[in-house]
Amino acid sequence: MKLNYRQVGAGNPIVILHGLFGMSDNWQSFARMLAQNNLAAYLVDLRNHGQSPHDSIHNYSVMAADVAELITDLHLQQPVVLGHSMGGKVAMQLLINNPESVSKLIVVDIAPYNYPVHHREILDALLSINLNEIKSRGEAEKILSDKIDDVGTRQFLLKNLYWITPEKLEWRFNLPVLNAQIEEVGNATWPSVPINTEVLFIRGENAGYLDTTRYNEIIQWYPNAQFETIANAGHWVQAEQPKLLLEAILKFI
Repeated sequence: MKLNYRQVGAGNPIVILHGLFGMSDNWQSFARMLAQNNLAAYLVDLRNHGQSPHDSIHNYSVMAADVAELITDLHLQQPVVLGHSMGGKVAMQLLINNPESVSKLIVVDIAPYNYPVHHREILDALLSINLNEIKSRGEAEKILSDKIDDVGTRQFLLKNLYWITPEKLEWRFNLPVLNAQIEEVGNATWPSVPINTEVLFIRGENAGYLDTTRYNEIIQWYPNAQFETIANAGHWVQAEQPKLLLEAILKFI
């Protein structure tokens, strides 16, 4: 699949993969910080997200293949690959399938292990919006506010709402497929043999996605793994503590 992407800056390449319900735009501000440090950030819309094509299949095998195809098409020579949340699992699967295509890996607030479905509330809230009936973004926000208390989460989701015609709103993400295949998003991405590529696992201190008691388990499969904790950050590390995240990334690469 030919993925949509945008390039920010010039220099050594770093490919950035967003999380579930996200898109390349989520990392644009951070990419400008990378560009100031002589890095070319390639911000990718993963399949069924952003402006990339929709498809009936959504799993880590096909998503990793999509990214590998993009790296080949752009003639990138062993870029650093950074993935956040779902994008982090895509990045790990890419390294498993195409170890020669990645110089270093940065995994932000996710781990290779299996996660139970924990986006049901968000999916149900999104599915409760009838896009054939609402006439404004404000109406969509009102419906979401009745089901999702966190303002930041609502605004993050609403960034995906756009006018497909002057009269009709649509989601940029493929909601029916993501809803049907949400269990795929939590699937484990352990390699079958140890991988010696340098990998930096970054956790938000307040997030809870990356269990510090399981670091030894990760090291068994990624013997050159490093771990960083970003203080006073939740899951959205790049938005909450961009300077600390930048410092960790530049130190690693």
